[in-house]
Amino acid sequence: MQTFIDHARSFREHAARNGAEFDRLAAGQSPQALFIACSDSRVVPSLFTGARPGELFELRTAGNIVPRHRLGHPTGEAATIEFALEVLGVADIVVCGHSHCGAVGAMTRGDDLTGVPAVRSWLAGARAGGPAPPGPGDTAPDYAAAAQRHVLHQLDRLRTYPNVARRLRAGALGLHAWYYEVHTGTVLAHRADADAFLPL
Repeated sequence: MQTFIDHARSFREHAARNGAEFDRLAAGQSPQALFIACSDSRVVPSLFTGARPGELFELRTAGNIVPRHRLGHPTGEAATIEFALEVLGVADIVVCGHSHCGAVGAMTRGDDLTGVPAVRSWLAGARAGGPAPPGPGDTAPDYAAAAQRHVLHQLDRLRTYPNVARRLRAGALGLHAWYYEVHTGTVLAHRADADAFLPL
């Protein structure tokens, strides 16, 4: 923690040396995309996209999960998506899964999560249509394939959000499914024509 404290203390000097950039950021934001990624500390969207401050509006959730849209039951995730579209006017949404994802691994293996009940409930709400626990006699699961299917399921969920659906019908929004390999730095994107995740 001390490293972070020391950096925060000295960051003001960096900001002073780059005053014009920070003045621009203070004037407002106009990000190019909403980037929905896992909370995993190894996944740093600005690291592999090269995005600078103000260019990505980020939503980080355990397992890059997009909760079901339910009228009358607002969530922080739904509020973030709504703000990105209605206020910031982002033209693209990326849902980015990743290798070595603990959430997808737990769902795929059917881990016992009784010790973390909030995590268990969060993942249970995401499981329908996504990775399922292995059945008797199943071979070893392909976690990469499971994580990629999971990303596509989250895109399907996004399409049920009224503001997303409206923009899709108008041709004013692009949805993108990405998969980041933590161990190689490779970013794959789903191509509908091939129905596969391929290198960007």
